[in-house]
Amino acid sequence: MKFFIQKERLIKSVQDVLKAVASRTTIPILTGIKIETKENGVTLTGSDSDISIESFIPNEEEDMEIVEIIEHGAIVLPARFFSEIVRKLPENIVEITVEDHLKTIIRSGNAEFDLHGLDAEEYPRLPKITEEPTFTISNDLLKTLIKQTVFAVSTSEARPILTGVNWTIENNELLSVATDSHRLALKKLSIHSALTNNEIHNIVIPGKSLSELMKILDDTNDDVQIIITDNQILFKAKHVLFFSRLLEGKYPDTSRLIPTDSKTIIKLNSKEYLEAVDRASLLARDGKNNVIKFTTIDEQFIEVSSYTPEIGKVVEKVKSLNIEGEEIKISFSAKYMIDALKAIDGTEISIYFTGPMRPFIIKSNGDETILQLLLPVRTF
Repeated sequence: MKFFIQKERLIKSVQDVLKAVASRTTIPILTGIKIETKENGVTLTGSDSDISIESFIPNEEEDMEIVEIIEHGAIVLPARFFSEIVRKLPENIVEITVEDHLKTIIRSGNAEFDLHGLDAEEYPRLPKITEEPTFTISNDLLKTLIKQTVFAVSTSEARPILTGVNWTIENNELLSVATDSHRLALKKLSIHSALTNNEIHNIVIPGKSLSELMKILDDTNDDVQIIITDNQILFKAKHVLFFSRLLEGKYPDTSRLIPTDSKTIIKLNSKEYLEAVDRASLLARDGKNNVIKFTTIDEQFIEVSSYTPEIGKVVEKVKSLNIEGEEIKISFSAKYMIDALKAIDGTEISIYFTGPMRPFIIKSNGDETILQLLLPVRTF
């Protein structure tokens, strides 16, 4: 195998597939990146069995030559060394040649590296998914959808199903829900679905997979095709294929957790409120659960406070835009509140309380499609 390639495009593809490369594995070849030439370009692949990423670099793009293939072939190179080498090469053009016994020479300018490769034939095959797309969604919308939900997945393996995000696709609508049983993030999205009216897909995608996908997607409105099979989901972007296994098991019915009535509704400027919560959390940070208190003072102000006996106390009044209903005094995790507020785009939010020990919800006043739910913390 021998080809020349633009360094910047090679770096971008290596960084993309590196997100799937296994760091600890019982299959040594998965610590490598597979490089393979095709008629129309070069494909790089990284996988850890759960996630597989394939990045394609075309020979030409917009009348500019990116790859020149002299001799076809395939090789697997150690990911850690290869990625570091490529990043530090001196010139814009990189030459990669595979010689006898899988010895691989990487040249750029006056620099030359010899790497011992592995046989590409031994690299696990990616799933062959030939089905039609289940639905399509633009890059930027998909990134927003992930950003507004994935942070709420559980990090504990005690209930593996909660480490994933639940997607329900029905009637051209995608409902995305994540919960760790202390909080919940929900986002609805209209999509172009190929499903018939009575078809429903209900799947759980590992949170780790979606977090890595979010890093790879561009901020464009190019379409991503999404194909769902029994145990896999495939995201097909412009030059990237992203495969992820799906989690097995039934996701809990979260709809009954969301209160339908409220006794207190408070409207706030989200930036001012977020900054106040952030300041209050400074003294709560070392305390158990990072807890802060939220109290209505009168019809115009709320009070955000925290108290840690060994450290001290902070109290801040925040002007509300509107307060309706009963007085409320409630405690909750500052970190969870900050995460929820950062996920909600919009200048104004409304918080709906049903009582001091009941879950409460936060909504953006400008966007009906997003909802955040938090459970209060009992303080004595």
